[in-house]
Order: sequence, then C-alpha cells, then structure tokens
Amino acid sequence: MYDEEDLEAIREGKERWAEETLDPVLEHHGERKENFATVSNLDVDRLYTPDDVADIDYDEDLGFPGEEPYTRGVYPTMYRGRTWTMRQFAGFGTAEETNERFHYLVDEGQTGLSTAFDMPTLMGIDSDDAMADGEVGKEGVAVDTLRDMEILFDGIDLEEVSTSFTINPSAPVVFAMYVALADERGVPREKLRGTMQNDMLKEFIAQKEWVIPPDPSLDLVTDTIEFAVAETPKIKPVSISGYHIREAGSTAIQELAFTLADGFAYVEDALDRGLDIDEFAPQLSFFFNSHNSLFEEVAKFRAARRIYANVMDEWYDAEDPKSKQLKFHTQTAGQSLTAQQPLNNVARVTVQALAGVLGGTQSLHTNSYDEALALPSEKAVRVALRTQQIIAEESGAADIVDPLGGSFAVESLTDETEEKAMAYIEEIREMGDGSVRDGVLAGIEQGYFHREIQDASFEYQERVETGEETVVGVNAYESDEDTKPEMLHVDDEVQERQRDRLAEVKDERDDAAVEDALETLGEAVESGDNTMPAIVEAVKVGTTMGEIMELFERRHGSYRETVGVA
Repeated sequence: MYDEEDLEAIREGKERWAEETLDPVLEHHGERKENFATVSNLDVDRLYTPDDVADIDYDEDLGFPGEEPYTRGVYPTMYRGRTWTMRQFAGFGTAEETNERFHYLVDEGQTGLSTAFDMPTLMGIDSDDAMADGEVGKEGVAVDTLRDMEILFDGIDLEEVSTSFTINPSAPVVFAMYVALADERGVPREKLRGTMQNDMLKEFIAQKEWVIPPDPSLDLVTDTIEFAVAETPKIKPVSISGYHIREAGSTAIQELAFTLADGFAYVEDALDRGLDIDEFAPQLSFFFNSHNSLFEEVAKFRAARRIYANVMDEWYDAEDPKSKQLKFHTQTAGQSLTAQQPLNNVARVTVQALAGVLGGTQSLHTNSYDEALALPSEKAVRVALRTQQIIAEESGAADIVDPLGGSFAVESLTDETEEKAMAYIEEIREMGDGSVRDGVLAGIEQGYFHREIQDASFEYQERVETGEETVVGVNAYESDEDTKPEMLHVDDEVQERQRDRLAEVKDERDDAAVEDALETLGEAVESGDNTMPAIVEAVKVGTTMGEIMELFERRHGSYRETVGVA
C-alpha cells in the first residue's frame, strides 16, 4: 500500500527517532517492564509504522465491509444499520423461574434470549435420575420434557424472538422440543429464529461433556444441519465454539485455529452427507471469547473472517457470498473474572465487550460481575446489559465501520494472527491426510488438542504466579476488605418441584406411544437415516430427554477419553 521510497524514508526516520528521542528516555527512565505481550503471550512491539504492514494488498487482504474477504466486516453498514444482538445468558431453577428472568431481560431492553441449562439436562439425564441428585436447576434451567419447554417460553412470541440454546450432547433433543413447541402453537417452522450451540467436536477438545463417542456425535450434529436446512432455515443448527477452548486455557491463536478447524470439519461431514455447500454453509455460525488484550482480540476477529472467506472459497468451492461470511457471537471471558474484588469485573467486561464491538461481532453476551462466585444476580445482570447499551449508545464505537482498520498495530497483529492460526489448521489437515475432519478426530483421539491447551494454560498460570502477568486484585493491588456481593441462591426445593412435574408428565402420557416413538427412533439410528424427525415426534408424545439420550448411548456406546503422550 506504500511507495518503497516512502517506506525507506519511514525506516530511516524510525532509526533517527530511536537514536535521538527514544534512547535518551530509555537510558534515564526505562520502561515499566522488560517484555510487553498480550494475554496469550504474543509479543507486541513498542511502535508500529507503515513498514510493518508494507505487504498488505488492500483489495486482497482488507477490501470493503460487506465484500470479500470480509476482514472489515460482513455487512456494509455494520452497527450504523442496527446494533449487535444483546443476548444475555439466562437460566436457573425451574422453567417458571427462568421464564420470569427472560421477561425481565426483554423488558430491560435485551434483543435476544440465551438459554443456560443445568448439568443433568446438558448431559441428557432426567431430573429424577440418581446421577442428577443435587444438580437440578443449579447451573441453569432443568428441561426434561416438552412440558418444560412450554413453560420456559410462556408469553414469548417465537416468531419475534431469536433464541440461543447453550447445549451440546443433548442439543438435538432440545432442538426437537423447540420445533415441537412451534408446531403446537401453530408457528411455521421456517419463521423460527435462533442458534443451537450443538458443537460436539469442541466438547471432546475442551469442555468435556459427551454421552456417545466422537464419530456418532458428529453424525448427530450433521443430522441437525440437514434438518435445519430443510425445515428451519432461520435457525443456525450449530454454533462452532471457541469460547470453551479459550476458557480451558488456550491462547487466542489456538482458540481461533481450533474453532475454525472444527467448523471446516462440520463442512466436510455435511458435504459427505450430500449437502451442497451453498445450501447449508449460510446457516453455520461461530462463537468466540473476548479476553482482556483489546488489540489482540480485535485482530483475532478480523483474521477469523479473512481465513474463513478464503478457505470456504479455495477449499470448498463456496460461491454464495453468505457461505463465506463468518458470523459470530461473542461472550466476554468468564475465565478472567475474579472472586476477589468482584466489582473490578465490570471494568474487565467493558474492555472485553468493546473489543467484540470493535472486532465486528453479530451478537454479544456480557458476563455479570458476580459470576466467579455464583449464578448472576438480577442486579449484576442489569449492569452487564447496561454495559452493552452504553457502548452502543454513548461511546461512539458503533458509529464507524471497522474503526481500527488501518491501524498499523492492528493490521500487523491481524496478519500475524492469520499466519499462526493457518499454520495450526494446516497441521490438523495433515493429521487427517488432507481432511480437516479426519484431522480433528485424530487430534481428539491422540490428545493433541488437550496437550496444546494444557501447555498454554500452564504457561499463563506460571506468568501469573511469578507476577509477570498482572491480575488486579489477585497478585497486585490486593485488599483485605470483604467485597463479596449478595448472590443468587437456588433453593433445594427446585429439585423436588421439577421431579414432581416430570412424574406428572410420565403419569399422564401414553406409554405405548412413547414406546412406539422410541422404536421408530431406534430404527432411524440403525438404518443411518436422519434422526431429527423421529426425535421431534418422540418429544411430542412425552418422551423424556433421558429416555432419548439413553437410546443413543445403548446403540453407540459410551466414550472414555484417552490422552496420548507426545
């Protein structure tokens, strides 16, 4: 982008500046630390100039918003048209309690719902199972049957609201319940809007929640993709999630690389199923973490769009522009929140949310300041939502498309992030002999991802313990004052109420119809047919989450992780 004579003049000017202006200051005052790096320990230079971005081709590498390679954003107007979806995570106790929180958030100005489920639901276990004891409603809402879904969305217009479901092993069942609810209300399936997380590859890599082995888990994800293309075109059936990879301790570059690799694995599996790339790719979405290093995060988001556009074009022959547009949800970094001086988390979340906005996210969840201690209180949730609203309405950050585009530092970091992430993706592809999908599956079995993340996590913690990495209120600026806020408490009676409702459903349902529905589902599993239609019919007759997931486990077996040695 720059004339070589101009660049040479800048290089000479930088050398002169260093000798005449910088060196005397360094000699007398020094700098506040020896090494400057991002949270991911990526070195950052003192000063960036046009020389650092001399190799950028504006048309090829940046372009304009809404045009390939989408580095500067997937829409031409971005937030000048409308702001990102403000989607606060909510869910605790019974469906009634979470429904009340949903209505509260909508009344406070939230523009999309996001549902958190309790651990038994996440693992496909009914609330009356012995393994669910003590966990019902504690980390999210308990959902066992369609009855719970009916109560959860009571008074919510399914045609108007966009709903995200953070669930993975049992995601096909929750998806089926949402579709069944729409059928029950007479809402056309094609009008349903929302996102299923449903990213099982990420589970085996980082979050470690599964019911059946990786291969059949991948088949189920592809079932939901195929079903969504045909039945629910406005629902994104999988949200390929780097969030949990980052929460497990990865670097920003690992988060980006492993997430995109998972996404390409789903693409390849859907192509093998016989789906057309431009038929299903527009319905894929992504989910990233936003951490404390503002410029690193912005660079990560920009690099993500560029990598995705290029790979979808060059490797998978996508033609529809929507197939090449990486659209993503962002959540601020739960891992960064501290139990010490929890109000400091408001500042952390603000920086992280700003990074998501400056990086061009399509929707955003801001963590509550008390989440390192308990489920968020109503007061803390309101502050988290107001943080987004202040950024949107008062900061001016939403008024300029890609406002950090052209920054020598950000463009240089974007290039470096892209290069390092692509090196990981190519390595994974080689592990699969040219298939990213096979490489991801091999990496899971060999413990490759586990080792990479574990090493990064250990290095970060070591920097914190030595003081090289400052965490305010933890290893610096500490306080003996009790700063613990009032916390949300989920009553133990929740479990009893939920089990009573489940018993009532089981008592009222037609057991023969349930048996027939499960038999039909079993036949679909055995024949290799898409299982989603059978799951939808099963939940309509009162089949429980646990009964459906137990069938899958009987047919496919369970899974035990084996971590290979490097």
